[in-house]
Amino acid sequence: MTTLTESSVAGNDDRRETETNNTELNGRRLMVALDVDGTLVDHDGHMSPAVRESAQAVVEAGHEVMIATGRSLNATLPIVEKIGVERGYAVCCNGGVTLRLHPELDGGYEVIHKATFDPAPALRALRERLPSAKYALEDADGNFLSTERFQDASFGVEAIGVDFQTMLDAMAVRVVVFSTENTPEEFNEAIEHIGLAGVTYSVGWTAWLDIAAAGVTKASALEDLRLQLGIDPTRTVAVGDGRNDIEMLGWAGRGVAMGQAPEEVIAVADEVTKSVYDDGAAHVLRSLL
Repeated sequence: MTTLTESSVAGNDDRRETETNNTELNGRRLMVALDVDGTLVDHDGHMSPAVRESAQAVVEAGHEVMIATGRSLNATLPIVEKIGVERGYAVCCNGGVTLRLHPELDGGYEVIHKATFDPAPALRALRERLPSAKYALEDADGNFLSTERFQDASFGVEAIGVDFQTMLDAMAVRVVVFSTENTPEEFNEAIEHIGLAGVTYSVGWTAWLDIAAAGVTKASALEDLRLQLGIDPTRTVAVGDGRNDIEMLGWAGRGVAMGQAPEEVIAVADEVTKSVYDDGAAHVLRSLL
């Protein structure tokens, strides 16, 4: 079961700012959705000056630039700050959490959308098929619970070690499964064998599995924001490199895959840019100016 927590997406100040931007851009305003890992930053977490400066330039031009990432909230905020987005929105947890950004808010943001789900059926099925894997979940309060010693930079907080039953009893925003003993192909085989129902999932570059509530993706969260902002579908741009970006690239009027993206990601994109190590995102962002 999916639980949605909502608050108003835009206050009066935001609406006035949006109307001003619309006038200044004369209908040319774009909605630009940017993945983080493998797109804005390399796999060591480094953002090049070229990428940072080009992203900042697009923000300063008045376009709606949004981070859309699998990362959790606390791991997303530093990227938002680095590219200079002070007012606007960000999508975290593969669409499970949406933030409104404004300097007058406490901490500069508020959560306006959160989708939680019961992870127990998926966790039980995966544990039976992948007993040696490590499991972590983000609960409705933003805490990360994990089995064994499982920590990742994308969590944004220190994971709390718990027993498996405690994880089964929690409500989740995001579930992560990782194994050093399996390949991505073996993960796919396990998922096909189990038949994960009632959730949305994507397999990463390694044997890494991200699970969200049913129907929740980066694209679903971005579409909600697009409708709220009144931006035409043809004025949307998305850049990404992972399997969790497939829906987002298909959603965008201009979907751009990074050069190092897997074949199935490239297949849904409208175009392919250079790899993250060749500042592929910067090339796309500069083309928007």
